[in-house]
Amino acid sequence: MIELTPELTAKRDRLHEILCGYGSVAVAFSGGIDSTVVAKAARLALGDAAVAVTAVSNSLASGELAEAESLARLIGITHQVIRTREFDDPNYIQNAPNRCYFCKSELYTQLEARLTELGVSVIASGANTDDTGDWRPGMTAAAEHRVRSPLIEAAISKTDVRQLAKFWGLPTWDKPATPCLSSRIAYGLEVTPERVRQIDAAEQFLRDRGFRELRVRYPQPDAARIEVPTAELARLVEPALRDDLLRHFKSLGFKSVTVDLEGFRSGSMNAVLPVVSLSLSSSRSAPARLTSDP
Repeated sequence: MIELTPELTAKRDRLHEILCGYGSVAVAFSGGIDSTVVAKAARLALGDAAVAVTAVSNSLASGELAEAESLARLIGITHQVIRTREFDDPNYIQNAPNRCYFCKSELYTQLEARLTELGVSVIASGANTDDTGDWRPGMTAAAEHRVRSPLIEAAISKTDVRQLAKFWGLPTWDKPATPCLSSRIAYGLEVTPERVRQIDAAEQFLRDRGFRELRVRYPQPDAARIEVPTAELARLVEPALRDDLLRHFKSLGFKSVTVDLEGFRSGSMNAVLPVVSLSLSSSRSAPARLTSDP
Protein backbone atom coordinates (compact mmCIF):
# COMPACT_ATOMS: atom_id res chain seq x y z
CA MET A 1 0.00 0.00 0.00
CA ILE A 2 1.27 3.45 -0.87
CA GLU A 3 1.08 6.46 1.41
CA LEU A 4 -1.12 9.35 0.40
CA THR A 5 0.10 12.92 0.45
CA PRO A 6 -1.52 15.19 3.06
CA GLU A 7 -3.40 16.94 0.24
CA LEU A 8 -4.81 13.70 -1.16
CA THR A 9 -5.59 12.41 2.33
CA ALA A 10 -7.70 15.52 2.86
CA LYS A 11 -9.46 14.93 -0.47
CA ARG A 12 -10.12 11.29 0.44
CA ASP A 13 -11.62 12.34 3.76
CA ARG A 14 -13.72 14.97 2.01
CA LEU A 15 -14.96 12.32 -0.43
CA HIS A 16 -15.96 10.16 2.53
CA GLU A 17 -17.89 13.05 4.09
CA ILE A 18 -19.65 13.84 0.82
CA LEU A 19 -20.78 10.25 0.33
CA CYS A 20 -21.93 9.95 3.93
CA GLY A 21 -24.01 13.05 3.30
CA TYR A 22 -25.87 11.26 0.50
CA GLY A 23 -27.28 8.73 2.98
CA SER A 24 -27.55 6.09 0.27
CA VAL A 25 -26.28 5.91 -3.30
CA ALA A 26 -26.40 4.00 -6.58
CA VAL A 27 -23.06 4.33 -8.36
CA ALA A 28 -23.18 4.23 -12.16
CA PHE A 29 -20.48 1.58 -12.31
CA SER A 30 -18.78 0.84 -15.62
CA GLY A 31 -15.82 -0.95 -14.06
CA GLY A 32 -13.53 1.84 -15.24
CA ILE A 33 -11.08 3.30 -12.77
CA ASP A 34 -13.18 6.38 -11.89
CA SER A 35 -16.43 4.61 -11.07
CA THR A 36 -14.49 1.86 -9.30
CA VAL A 37 -12.95 4.39 -6.94
CA VAL A 38 -16.39 5.93 -6.31
CA ALA A 39 -17.83 2.46 -5.63
CA LYS A 40 -15.01 1.65 -3.20
CA ALA A 41 -15.38 4.98 -1.40
CA ALA A 42 -19.16 4.56 -1.28
CA ARG A 43 -18.84 1.11 0.24
CA LEU A 44 -16.45 2.43 2.89
CA ALA A 45 -18.69 5.39 3.66
CA LEU A 46 -22.16 3.84 3.45
CA GLY A 47 -21.77 0.08 3.71
CA ASP A 48 -24.88 -1.73 2.49
CA ALA A 49 -26.53 1.60 1.62
CA ALA A 50 -24.27 1.76 -1.44
CA VAL A 51 -25.07 -0.13 -4.65
CA ALA A 52 -23.11 -0.38 -7.90
CA VAL A 53 -25.14 -0.57 -11.12
CA THR A 54 -23.60 -1.56 -14.45
CA ALA A 55 -25.37 -0.80 -17.72
CA VAL A 56 -25.04 -3.39 -20.47
CA SER A 57 -25.63 -2.65 -24.14
CA ASN A 58 -24.04 -3.26 -27.53
CA SER A 59 -21.53 -0.48 -26.86
CA LEU A 60 -19.90 -2.30 -23.92
CA ALA A 61 -16.60 -3.93 -24.91
CA SER A 62 -16.04 -7.65 -24.44
CA GLY A 63 -14.85 -8.56 -20.97
CA GLU A 64 -15.92 -5.29 -19.34
CA LEU A 65 -18.99 -6.73 -17.61
CA ALA A 66 -17.01 -9.67 -16.20
CA GLU A 67 -14.38 -7.26 -14.90
CA ALA A 68 -17.03 -5.03 -13.32
CA GLU A 69 -18.55 -8.05 -11.58
CA SER A 70 -15.13 -9.12 -10.30
CA LEU A 71 -14.33 -5.63 -9.01
CA ALA A 72 -17.69 -5.35 -7.25
CA ARG A 73 -17.02 -8.66 -5.46
CA LEU A 74 -13.57 -7.43 -4.44
CA ILE A 75 -14.98 -4.17 -3.09
CA GLY A 76 -17.85 -6.00 -1.39
CA ILE A 77 -20.52 -3.75 -2.82
CA THR A 78 -23.92 -4.97 -3.95
CA HIS A 79 -23.91 -5.13 -7.75
CA GLN A 80 -26.83 -4.86 -10.13
CA VAL A 81 -26.86 -5.10 -13.93
CA ILE A 82 -29.37 -3.33 -16.15
CA ARG A 83 -29.79 -3.35 -19.92
CA THR A 84 -29.99 0.05 -21.52
CA ARG A 85 -31.58 0.63 -24.92
CA GLU A 86 -29.82 3.65 -26.36
CA PHE A 87 -29.62 1.85 -29.71
CA ASP A 88 -33.41 2.17 -29.93
CA ASP A 89 -33.06 5.97 -29.96
CA PRO A 90 -32.64 7.56 -33.43
CA ASN A 91 -30.87 10.50 -31.79
CA TYR A 92 -28.18 8.14 -30.55
CA ILE A 93 -27.91 6.19 -33.80
CA GLN A 94 -27.35 9.27 -35.94
CA ASN A 95 -24.15 9.95 -33.95
CA ALA A 96 -24.09 13.73 -33.70
CA PRO A 97 -21.42 15.22 -31.41
CA ASN A 98 -23.89 15.08 -28.51
CA ARG A 99 -24.45 11.32 -28.89
CA CYS A 100 -23.27 10.69 -25.33
CA TYR A 101 -26.08 12.88 -23.99
CA PHE A 102 -28.70 10.43 -25.24
CA CYS A 103 -26.80 7.42 -23.88
CA LYS A 104 -26.45 8.93 -20.41
CA SER A 105 -30.05 10.15 -20.47
CA GLU A 106 -31.16 6.57 -21.07
CA LEU A 107 -28.95 5.28 -18.25
CA TYR A 108 -30.01 7.90 -15.71
CA THR A 109 -33.69 7.58 -16.61
CA GLN A 110 -33.51 3.85 -15.95
CA LEU A 111 -31.62 4.37 -12.70
CA GLU A 112 -34.16 6.96 -11.51
CA ALA A 113 -36.95 4.46 -12.13
CA ARG A 114 -35.16 1.90 -9.94
CA LEU A 115 -34.23 4.06 -6.95
CA THR A 116 -36.98 2.65 -4.75
CA GLU A 117 -36.22 -0.90 -5.85
CA LEU A 118 -32.52 -0.37 -5.11
CA GLY A 119 -33.30 1.25 -1.78
CA VAL A 120 -31.25 4.39 -2.45
CA SER A 121 -31.96 8.08 -2.93
CA VAL A 122 -28.97 9.42 -4.89
CA ILE A 123 -27.29 8.51 -8.19
CA ALA A 124 -23.55 9.12 -8.45
CA SER A 125 -21.24 9.17 -11.46
CA GLY A 126 -17.48 8.71 -11.72
CA ALA A 127 -16.79 12.10 -13.31
CA ASN A 128 -13.60 13.73 -12.00
CA THR A 129 -12.26 17.27 -12.29
CA ASP A 130 -10.39 16.49 -15.52
CA ASP A 131 -13.74 15.79 -17.19
CA THR A 132 -14.87 19.38 -16.72
CA GLY A 133 -12.40 20.62 -19.33
CA ASP A 134 -13.37 18.25 -22.16
CA TRP A 135 -16.38 17.83 -24.45
CA ARG A 136 -18.71 15.87 -22.16
CA PRO A 137 -22.38 16.10 -23.23
CA GLY A 138 -23.09 13.25 -20.82
CA MET A 139 -22.51 15.67 -17.97
CA THR A 140 -25.44 17.75 -19.25
CA ALA A 141 -27.62 14.67 -18.92
CA ALA A 142 -26.25 14.11 -15.42
CA ALA A 143 -27.19 17.64 -14.39
CA GLU A 144 -30.72 17.23 -15.79
CA HIS A 145 -31.19 14.06 -13.73
CA ARG A 146 -29.60 15.54 -10.59
CA VAL A 147 -26.79 12.99 -10.67
CA ARG A 148 -24.05 13.77 -8.17
CA SER A 149 -20.34 13.71 -9.02
CA PRO A 150 -18.58 13.09 -5.69
CA LEU A 151 -15.09 13.13 -7.20
CA ILE A 152 -15.67 16.60 -8.61
CA GLU A 153 -17.26 17.73 -5.36
CA ALA A 154 -14.10 16.57 -3.55
CA ALA A 155 -11.81 18.24 -6.15
CA ILE A 156 -10.34 14.88 -7.16
CA SER A 157 -8.49 14.65 -10.50
CA LYS A 158 -7.69 11.64 -12.68
CA THR A 159 -4.21 11.43 -11.16
CA ASP A 160 -5.76 11.50 -7.70
CA VAL A 161 -8.15 8.72 -8.72
CA ARG A 162 -5.30 6.45 -9.73
CA GLN A 163 -3.43 7.16 -6.50
CA LEU A 164 -6.52 6.37 -4.43
CA ALA A 165 -7.09 3.16 -6.38
CA LYS A 166 -3.51 2.10 -5.72
CA PHE A 167 -3.84 3.05 -2.05
CA TRP A 168 -6.97 0.88 -1.74
CA GLY A 169 -5.31 -2.03 -3.55
CA LEU A 170 -7.64 -1.97 -6.54
CA PRO A 171 -6.04 -4.06 -9.31
CA THR A 172 -7.16 -1.71 -12.08
CA TRP A 173 -5.39 1.36 -10.67
CA ASP A 174 -3.37 1.67 -13.90
CA LYS A 175 -6.06 0.43 -16.29
CA PRO A 176 -6.21 2.47 -19.50
CA ALA A 177 -9.41 4.42 -20.09
CA THR A 178 -12.09 2.32 -21.78
CA PRO A 179 -14.80 4.58 -23.23
CA CYS A 180 -17.73 2.95 -24.97
CA LEU A 181 -17.22 1.38 -28.38
CA SER A 182 -19.52 3.89 -30.05
CA SER A 183 -16.98 6.63 -29.36
CA ARG A 184 -14.69 5.08 -32.00
CA ILE A 185 -17.12 5.91 -34.83
CA ALA A 186 -16.67 9.28 -36.52
CA TYR A 187 -19.44 11.77 -35.82
CA GLY A 188 -22.06 11.73 -38.54
CA LEU A 189 -21.67 8.02 -39.31
CA GLU A 190 -24.48 5.90 -37.91
CA VAL A 191 -23.74 3.90 -34.79
CA THR A 192 -24.99 0.36 -35.35
CA PRO A 193 -24.64 -2.90 -33.40
CA GLU A 194 -22.78 -4.38 -36.35
CA ARG A 195 -20.19 -1.61 -36.41
CA VAL A 196 -19.49 -1.70 -32.69
CA ARG A 197 -19.15 -5.50 -32.80
CA GLN A 198 -16.66 -5.09 -35.65
CA ILE A 199 -14.64 -2.60 -33.61
CA ASP A 200 -14.81 -4.75 -30.49
CA ALA A 201 -13.43 -7.80 -32.31
CA ALA A 202 -10.64 -5.74 -33.87
CA GLU A 203 -9.57 -4.25 -30.54
CA GLN A 204 -9.71 -7.65 -28.85
CA PHE A 205 -7.34 -9.00 -31.51
CA LEU A 206 -4.80 -6.32 -30.55
CA ARG A 207 -5.24 -6.86 -26.81
CA ASP A 208 -4.66 -10.57 -27.26
CA ARG A 209 -1.29 -9.64 -28.76
CA GLY A 210 -0.20 -7.56 -25.81
CA PHE A 211 -1.31 -4.03 -26.72
CA ARG A 212 -2.88 -2.28 -23.70
CA GLU A 213 -3.49 1.30 -24.81
CA LEU A 214 -5.17 1.28 -28.19
CA ARG A 215 -8.13 2.37 -30.25
CA VAL A 216 -9.54 1.07 -33.49
CA ARG A 217 -11.24 4.13 -34.94
CA TYR A 218 -13.97 3.99 -37.59
CA PRO A 219 -13.37 7.18 -39.62
CA GLN A 220 -15.46 6.13 -42.63
CA PRO A 221 -17.52 3.12 -43.68
CA ASP A 222 -15.60 -0.17 -43.64
CA ALA A 223 -12.33 1.53 -42.65
CA ALA A 224 -10.21 0.97 -39.54
CA ARG A 225 -7.62 3.41 -38.22
CA ILE A 226 -5.43 1.94 -35.50
CA GLU A 227 -3.94 4.00 -32.69
CA VAL A 228 -1.29 2.56 -30.38
CA PRO A 229 1.43 4.43 -28.43
CA THR A 230 4.19 5.66 -30.73
CA ALA A 231 6.70 3.43 -28.93
CA GLU A 232 4.71 0.39 -30.12
CA LEU A 233 4.24 1.41 -33.76
CA ALA A 234 7.26 -0.57 -34.92
CA ARG A 235 5.94 -3.78 -33.35
CA LEU A 236 2.53 -3.23 -34.86
CA VAL A 237 3.92 -3.20 -38.40
CA GLU A 238 6.35 -6.11 -38.04
CA PRO A 239 5.66 -8.30 -41.10
CA ALA A 240 4.25 -11.35 -39.30
CA LEU A 241 1.90 -9.36 -37.07
CA ARG A 242 0.97 -6.96 -39.87
CA ASP A 243 -0.02 -9.81 -42.18
CA ASP A 244 -2.00 -11.56 -39.45
CA LEU A 245 -3.69 -8.30 -38.52
CA LEU A 246 -4.68 -7.51 -42.08
CA ARG A 247 -6.15 -10.97 -42.59
CA HIS A 248 -8.16 -10.73 -39.39
CA PHE A 249 -9.41 -7.19 -39.94
CA LYS A 250 -10.42 -8.01 -43.52
CA SER A 251 -12.30 -11.06 -42.21
CA LEU A 252 -14.23 -8.72 -39.92
CA GLY A 253 -15.37 -6.67 -42.92
CA PHE A 254 -12.86 -3.82 -42.94
CA LYS A 255 -11.85 -2.95 -46.48
CA SER A 256 -9.18 -0.42 -45.48
CA VAL A 257 -6.78 -0.63 -42.52
CA THR A 258 -4.44 2.25 -41.62
CA VAL A 259 -2.14 3.12 -38.73
CA ASP A 260 -2.19 6.59 -37.19
CA LEU A 261 1.42 7.76 -37.02
CA GLU A 262 0.56 10.27 -34.29
CA GLY A 263 -0.05 7.30 -32.03
CA PHE A 264 -2.65 6.69 -29.36
CA ARG A 265 -4.41 9.73 -27.92
CA SER A 266 -7.65 9.73 -26.03
CA GLY A 267 -10.48 11.73 -27.59
CA SER A 268 -8.84 12.18 -30.99
CA MET A 269 -12.25 12.09 -32.68
CA ASN A 270 -13.13 15.32 -30.84
CA ALA A 271 -10.50 17.20 -32.83
CA VAL A 272 -13.04 17.63 -35.63
CA LEU A 273 -15.89 18.85 -33.42
CA PRO A 274 -16.18 22.42 -34.81
CA VAL A 275 -16.31 21.13 -38.39
CA VAL A 276 -18.72 18.35 -37.53
CA SER A 277 -21.06 20.64 -35.62
CA LEU A 278 -21.18 23.06 -38.53
CA SER A 279 -21.76 20.26 -41.02
CA LEU A 280 -24.58 18.71 -39.02
CA SER A 281 -26.34 22.01 -38.52
CA SER A 282 -26.19 22.99 -42.19
CA SER A 283 -26.63 19.71 -44.07
CA ARG A 284 -26.83 15.96 -43.60
CA SER A 285 -25.45 15.38 -47.12
CA ALA A 286 -21.77 16.10 -46.70
CA PRO A 287 -20.19 12.87 -45.38
CA ALA A 288 -16.68 13.84 -46.47
CA ARG A 289 -16.68 16.77 -44.08
CA LEU A 290 -18.00 14.63 -41.28
CA THR A 291 -15.49 11.83 -41.53
CA SER A 292 -12.24 13.58 -42.37
CA ASP A 293 -9.44 12.54 -40.03
CA PRO A 294 -7.88 15.08 -37.68
